[in-house]
Amino acid sequence: MTAGSFEGQYVWHPAADDRELARACTDVRAGRYLSAHNVLKEARTDFEVRAHRSLVLASEAADSDLAERWLAEEPSAEAALLAARVAMVRALRMADAHDGRASALVRIATAACGRAAKLLPQDPTPWVAQLALARYERSHDPAPKGLLTAPPGPWLLFSHILRLDPWNREAHHRFLAFFFTRHGGSASARWDVASFLSHRAPLTSGLRLLPLVALVEDYDPNALLADSTWLQPQWTTTALGIYQNWFPHTASYRFTPVLDLAYLAHALYMAKREFEAREVLTAMGPYASRMPWSAFGDPEERLTRARRSCGLPTPGPA
Repeated sequence: MTAGSFEGQYVWHPAADDRELARACTDVRAGRYLSAHNVLKEARTDFEVRAHRSLVLASEAADSDLAERWLAEEPSAEAALLAARVAMVRALRMADAHDGRASALVRIATAACGRAAKLLPQDPTPWVAQLALARYERSHDPAPKGLLTAPPGPWLLFSHILRLDPWNREAHHRFLAFFFTRHGGSASARWDVASFLSHRAPLTSGLRLLPLVALVEDYDPNALLADSTWLQPQWTTTALGIYQNWFPHTASYRFTPVLDLAYLAHALYMAKREFEAREVLTAMGPYASRMPWSAFGDPEERLTRARRSCGLPTPGPA
Protein backbone atom coordinates (compact mmCIF):
# COMPACT_ATOMS: atom_id res chain seq x y z
CA MET A 1 0.00 0.00 0.00
CA THR A 2 1.54 3.29 -1.11
CA ALA A 3 -0.94 5.98 -0.22
CA GLY A 4 1.62 8.77 -0.12
CA SER A 5 1.54 11.92 1.98
CA PHE A 6 -1.19 14.49 2.30
CA GLU A 7 -0.19 17.59 0.34
CA GLY A 8 -3.04 19.94 1.04
CA GLN A 9 -5.92 18.62 -1.06
CA TYR A 10 -8.12 15.52 -0.99
CA VAL A 11 -8.26 13.07 -3.89
CA TRP A 12 -11.86 11.87 -4.11
CA HIS A 13 -11.60 9.68 -7.20
CA PRO A 14 -12.19 6.01 -6.23
CA ALA A 15 -9.17 4.85 -8.27
CA ALA A 16 -7.05 6.27 -5.41
CA ASP A 17 -3.45 5.02 -5.75
CA ASP A 18 -4.25 2.42 -8.44
CA ARG A 19 -2.54 4.43 -11.17
CA GLU A 20 -3.30 1.93 -13.93
CA LEU A 21 -6.98 2.15 -13.07
CA ALA A 22 -6.84 5.95 -13.02
CA ARG A 23 -5.33 5.94 -16.53
CA ALA A 24 -7.96 3.47 -17.71
CA CYS A 25 -10.69 5.78 -16.36
CA THR A 26 -9.22 8.65 -18.37
CA ASP A 27 -9.27 6.50 -21.50
CA VAL A 28 -12.84 5.36 -20.86
CA ARG A 29 -13.97 8.97 -20.59
CA ALA A 30 -12.28 9.55 -23.95
CA GLY A 31 -14.12 6.58 -25.50
CA ARG A 32 -11.18 4.13 -25.50
CA TYR A 33 -11.33 0.67 -23.93
CA LEU A 34 -7.90 -0.95 -24.46
CA SER A 35 -6.53 0.06 -21.06
CA ALA A 36 -9.77 -1.06 -19.41
CA HIS A 37 -9.24 -4.47 -20.98
CA ASN A 38 -5.67 -4.56 -19.71
CA VAL A 39 -6.41 -3.64 -16.08
CA LEU A 40 -9.31 -6.09 -15.86
CA LYS A 41 -7.43 -8.96 -17.49
CA GLU A 42 -4.40 -8.36 -15.25
CA ALA A 43 -6.66 -8.79 -12.22
CA ARG A 44 -8.32 -12.06 -13.30
CA THR A 45 -6.91 -13.91 -10.31
CA ASP A 46 -7.20 -11.02 -7.83
CA PHE A 47 -10.94 -10.93 -7.33
CA GLU A 48 -10.96 -7.96 -4.95
CA VAL A 49 -9.01 -5.79 -7.39
CA ARG A 50 -11.06 -7.05 -10.35
CA ALA A 51 -14.32 -6.22 -8.57
CA HIS A 52 -13.14 -2.75 -7.58
CA ARG A 53 -11.70 -1.91 -10.98
CA SER A 54 -14.77 -3.10 -12.86
CA LEU A 55 -17.08 -1.09 -10.61
CA VAL A 56 -15.04 2.13 -10.93
CA LEU A 57 -14.76 1.72 -14.71
CA ALA A 58 -18.48 1.04 -14.99
CA SER A 59 -19.25 4.25 -13.12
CA GLU A 60 -17.15 6.10 -15.71
CA ALA A 61 -18.73 4.29 -18.68
CA ALA A 62 -22.38 4.24 -17.60
CA ASP A 63 -23.30 7.45 -19.42
CA SER A 64 -21.79 6.37 -22.76
CA ASP A 65 -22.07 3.47 -25.20
CA LEU A 66 -18.48 2.36 -24.63
CA ALA A 67 -19.35 -0.93 -22.91
CA GLU A 68 -21.80 -1.96 -25.64
CA ARG A 69 -19.40 -0.90 -28.40
CA TRP A 70 -16.50 -2.81 -26.84
CA LEU A 71 -18.57 -5.96 -26.41
CA ALA A 72 -19.70 -5.76 -30.07
CA GLU A 73 -16.24 -5.04 -31.47
CA GLU A 74 -14.06 -7.29 -29.30
CA PRO A 75 -16.17 -9.73 -27.25
CA SER A 76 -14.22 -11.11 -24.28
CA ALA A 77 -14.69 -11.91 -20.60
CA GLU A 78 -13.46 -8.41 -19.76
CA ALA A 79 -15.83 -6.70 -22.19
CA ALA A 80 -18.74 -8.79 -20.90
CA LEU A 81 -17.85 -7.97 -17.30
CA LEU A 82 -17.78 -4.23 -17.96
CA ALA A 83 -21.08 -4.47 -19.84
CA ALA A 84 -22.62 -6.29 -16.87
CA ARG A 85 -21.28 -3.74 -14.41
CA VAL A 86 -22.52 -0.83 -16.53
CA ALA A 87 -25.97 -2.42 -16.78
CA MET A 88 -25.92 -2.92 -13.00
CA VAL A 89 -24.96 0.73 -12.35
CA ARG A 90 -27.71 1.99 -14.66
CA ALA A 91 -30.34 -0.27 -13.07
CA LEU A 92 -29.36 0.77 -9.54
CA ARG A 93 -29.47 4.45 -10.45
CA MET A 94 -32.93 4.14 -11.97
CA ALA A 95 -34.26 2.04 -9.11
CA ASP A 96 -32.91 4.40 -6.45
CA ALA A 97 -34.55 7.28 -8.33
CA HIS A 98 -37.84 5.34 -8.41
CA ASP A 99 -37.83 5.54 -12.20
CA GLY A 100 -40.45 3.40 -13.93
CA ARG A 101 -37.82 1.96 -16.28
CA ALA A 102 -35.93 0.32 -13.42
CA SER A 103 -37.60 -3.12 -13.74
CA ALA A 104 -36.62 -3.42 -17.39
CA LEU A 105 -33.06 -2.33 -16.64
CA VAL A 106 -32.79 -4.85 -13.80
CA ARG A 107 -33.76 -7.62 -16.24
CA ILE A 108 -31.20 -6.39 -18.77
CA ALA A 109 -28.51 -6.24 -16.10
CA THR A 110 -29.33 -9.71 -14.78
CA ALA A 111 -28.99 -11.15 -18.29
CA ALA A 112 -25.69 -9.31 -18.77
CA CYS A 113 -24.38 -10.75 -15.49
CA GLY A 114 -25.30 -14.25 -16.64
CA ARG A 115 -23.45 -13.76 -19.92
CA ALA A 116 -20.30 -12.54 -18.15
CA ALA A 117 -20.41 -15.42 -15.65
CA LYS A 118 -20.44 -17.99 -18.47
CA LEU A 119 -17.34 -16.50 -20.10
CA LEU A 120 -15.20 -16.75 -16.94
CA PRO A 121 -16.90 -19.19 -14.54
CA GLN A 122 -14.27 -18.88 -11.79
CA ASP A 123 -14.81 -15.11 -11.47
CA PRO A 124 -17.30 -14.20 -8.71
CA THR A 125 -17.63 -10.60 -9.89
CA PRO A 126 -20.61 -11.07 -12.27
CA TRP A 127 -22.43 -12.90 -9.49
CA VAL A 128 -21.62 -10.05 -7.10
CA ALA A 129 -23.15 -7.63 -9.61
CA GLN A 130 -26.24 -9.81 -9.72
CA LEU A 131 -26.34 -9.78 -5.91
CA ALA A 132 -26.45 -5.97 -6.00
CA LEU A 133 -29.66 -6.28 -8.03
CA ALA A 134 -31.27 -8.76 -5.64
CA ARG A 135 -32.88 -6.11 -3.48
CA TYR A 136 -35.19 -5.23 -6.38
CA GLU A 137 -36.29 -8.83 -6.76
CA ARG A 138 -36.56 -9.51 -2.99
CA SER A 139 -35.28 -13.09 -2.93
CA HIS A 140 -36.63 -15.13 -0.02
CA ASP A 141 -34.26 -18.04 0.52
CA PRO A 142 -34.34 -19.26 4.13
CA ALA A 143 -31.47 -18.13 6.34
CA PRO A 144 -28.91 -20.64 7.64
CA LYS A 145 -28.83 -21.61 11.29
CA GLY A 146 -27.14 -19.23 13.68
CA LEU A 147 -29.13 -16.06 13.07
CA LEU A 148 -31.55 -14.92 15.74
CA THR A 149 -34.05 -13.33 13.35
CA ALA A 150 -33.45 -15.82 10.50
CA PRO A 151 -34.12 -13.16 7.86
CA PRO A 152 -34.92 -14.52 4.38
CA GLY A 153 -32.86 -13.13 1.53
CA PRO A 154 -30.64 -14.06 -1.44
CA TRP A 155 -28.74 -16.64 0.61
CA LEU A 156 -28.33 -19.14 -2.25
CA LEU A 157 -26.74 -16.56 -4.54
CA PHE A 158 -24.53 -15.33 -1.71
CA SER A 159 -23.48 -18.91 -0.91
CA HIS A 160 -22.54 -19.50 -4.55
CA ILE A 161 -20.27 -16.44 -4.48
CA LEU A 162 -18.63 -17.61 -1.26
CA ARG A 163 -17.81 -20.95 -2.86
CA LEU A 164 -15.86 -19.01 -5.50
CA ASP A 165 -14.31 -16.50 -3.07
CA PRO A 166 -15.06 -17.06 0.65
CA TRP A 167 -14.14 -13.55 1.85
CA ASN A 168 -15.26 -11.51 -1.15
CA ARG A 169 -15.48 -7.96 0.17
CA GLU A 170 -18.06 -6.51 -2.18
CA ALA A 171 -20.32 -9.56 -1.89
CA HIS A 172 -20.51 -9.17 1.88
CA HIS A 173 -21.27 -5.46 1.63
CA ARG A 174 -23.88 -5.97 -1.10
CA PHE A 175 -25.49 -8.73 0.92
CA LEU A 176 -25.66 -6.58 4.05
CA ALA A 177 -27.15 -3.73 2.00
CA PHE A 178 -30.03 -6.03 1.00
CA PHE A 179 -31.23 -5.76 4.61
CA PHE A 180 -30.97 -1.96 4.89
CA THR A 181 -34.30 -0.36 5.77
CA ARG A 182 -34.13 1.91 2.73
CA HIS A 183 -33.91 -1.22 0.56
CA GLY A 184 -36.89 -2.91 2.15
CA GLY A 185 -35.12 -4.61 5.06
CA SER A 186 -35.40 -4.09 8.79
CA ALA A 187 -33.14 -2.92 11.59
CA SER A 188 -33.29 -6.29 13.37
CA ALA A 189 -32.31 -8.20 10.24
CA ARG A 190 -29.55 -5.71 9.42
CA TRP A 191 -27.92 -6.07 12.82
CA ASP A 192 -28.33 -9.84 12.81
CA VAL A 193 -26.68 -10.19 9.40
CA ALA A 194 -23.89 -7.70 10.16
CA SER A 195 -23.00 -9.56 13.35
CA PHE A 196 -23.21 -12.99 11.71
CA LEU A 197 -21.04 -12.06 8.74
CA SER A 198 -18.41 -10.16 10.71
CA HIS A 199 -17.96 -12.82 13.39
CA ARG A 200 -17.46 -15.60 10.85
CA ALA A 201 -14.63 -13.61 9.23
CA PRO A 202 -11.01 -13.81 10.46
CA LEU A 203 -9.92 -11.19 13.00
CA THR A 204 -7.53 -9.82 10.40
CA SER A 205 -10.26 -9.37 7.76
CA GLY A 206 -11.71 -6.05 6.71
CA LEU A 207 -15.12 -7.74 6.91
CA ARG A 208 -14.94 -7.11 10.65
CA LEU A 209 -15.97 -3.55 9.70
CA LEU A 210 -19.48 -4.62 8.69
CA PRO A 211 -21.09 -3.69 12.05
CA LEU A 212 -19.58 -0.21 11.73
CA VAL A 213 -21.17 0.08 8.29
CA ALA A 214 -24.52 -0.93 9.79
CA LEU A 215 -24.02 1.60 12.58
CA VAL A 216 -23.60 4.44 10.09
CA GLU A 217 -26.63 3.20 8.16
CA ASP A 218 -28.60 3.32 11.43
CA TYR A 219 -27.54 6.89 12.23
CA ASP A 220 -30.41 9.29 12.92
CA PRO A 221 -29.23 12.86 13.51
CA ASN A 222 -32.53 13.67 15.20
CA ALA A 223 -32.16 10.95 17.84
CA LEU A 224 -31.20 11.95 21.35
CA LEU A 225 -27.41 11.82 21.84
CA ALA A 226 -27.01 10.27 18.38
CA ASP A 227 -23.32 11.17 18.10
CA SER A 228 -22.61 9.55 21.47
CA THR A 229 -23.39 6.08 20.12
CA TRP A 230 -19.75 5.47 19.18
CA LEU A 231 -18.71 6.23 22.75
CA GLN A 232 -20.56 3.20 24.04
CA PRO A 233 -18.13 0.46 25.20
CA GLN A 234 -19.50 -2.00 22.62
CA TRP A 235 -18.56 0.24 19.70
CA THR A 236 -15.32 1.55 21.13
CA THR A 237 -14.21 -2.06 21.69
CA THR A 238 -15.28 -3.01 18.16
CA ALA A 239 -13.35 -0.14 16.57
CA LEU A 240 -10.23 -0.75 18.66
CA GLY A 241 -10.32 -4.47 17.86
CA ILE A 242 -10.36 -3.71 14.13
CA TYR A 243 -7.60 -1.16 14.60
CA GLN A 244 -5.43 -3.70 16.43
CA ASN A 245 -6.14 -6.77 14.30
CA TRP A 246 -6.93 -5.56 10.77
CA PHE A 247 -5.34 -2.15 10.37
CA PRO A 248 -1.69 -3.35 10.64
CA HIS A 249 -2.28 -5.69 7.68
CA THR A 250 -3.37 -2.88 5.35
CA ALA A 251 0.28 -1.91 4.89
CA SER A 252 0.68 -5.02 2.74
CA TYR A 253 -2.39 -4.34 0.59
CA ARG A 254 -1.78 -3.86 -3.09
CA PHE A 255 -3.78 -0.63 -3.07
CA THR A 256 -5.04 1.58 -0.27
CA PRO A 257 -8.47 0.34 0.97
CA VAL A 258 -9.75 3.89 1.25
CA LEU A 259 -13.40 3.20 2.05
CA ASP A 260 -12.66 0.64 4.77
CA LEU A 261 -10.04 2.90 6.32
CA ALA A 262 -12.53 5.76 6.28
CA TYR A 263 -15.11 3.76 8.24
CA LEU A 264 -12.48 2.80 10.80
CA ALA A 265 -11.09 6.33 11.11
CA HIS A 266 -14.59 7.71 11.52
CA ALA A 267 -15.51 5.21 14.26
CA LEU A 268 -12.30 5.94 16.17
CA TYR A 269 -12.78 9.68 15.82
CA MET A 270 -16.39 9.48 17.03
CA ALA A 271 -15.21 7.36 19.97
CA LYS A 272 -12.71 10.12 20.81
CA ARG A 273 -9.75 7.84 20.16
CA GLU A 274 -7.82 10.56 18.34
CA PHE A 275 -4.42 8.84 18.57
CA GLU A 276 -5.65 5.75 16.73
CA ALA A 277 -7.80 7.78 14.31
CA ARG A 278 -4.76 9.89 13.45
CA GLU A 279 -2.82 6.78 12.41
CA VAL A 280 -5.63 5.55 10.20
CA LEU A 281 -6.18 8.95 8.58
CA THR A 282 -2.44 9.23 7.98
CA ALA A 283 -2.42 5.83 6.28
CA MET A 284 -5.09 7.10 3.87
CA GLY A 285 -2.74 9.79 2.58
CA PRO A 286 -4.61 12.27 0.37
CA TYR A 287 -7.30 9.78 -0.64
CA ALA A 288 -10.84 10.29 0.57
CA SER A 289 -14.26 8.67 0.23
CA ARG A 290 -17.60 10.39 0.66
CA MET A 291 -18.90 7.66 2.94
CA PRO A 292 -19.18 7.48 5.88
CA TRP A 293 -18.69 11.25 6.26
CA SER A 294 -21.62 12.19 4.00
CA ALA A 295 -24.06 10.49 6.39
CA PHE A 296 -23.26 13.29 8.87
CA GLY A 297 -23.15 16.33 6.59
CA ASP A 298 -20.86 17.66 3.91
CA PRO A 299 -18.18 14.95 3.52
CA GLU A 300 -15.24 17.31 2.98
CA GLU A 301 -16.21 19.44 5.97
CA ARG A 302 -16.69 16.37 8.21
CA LEU A 303 -13.42 14.77 7.14
CA THR A 304 -11.58 18.06 7.62
CA ARG A 305 -13.07 18.40 11.10
CA ALA A 306 -11.84 14.90 11.99
CA ARG A 307 -8.34 15.58 10.66
CA ARG A 308 -8.15 18.86 12.52
CA SER A 309 -9.27 17.18 15.75
CA CYS A 310 -6.51 14.60 15.31
CA GLY A 311 -3.84 17.26 14.74
CA LEU A 312 -3.40 16.51 11.04
CA PRO A 313 -3.02 19.04 8.20
CA THR A 314 -6.21 20.06 6.42
CA PRO A 315 -6.86 21.39 2.91
CA GLY A 316 -5.81 24.92 2.17
CA PRO A 317 -7.69 27.40 -0.04
CA ALA A 318 -8.55 26.01 -3.46
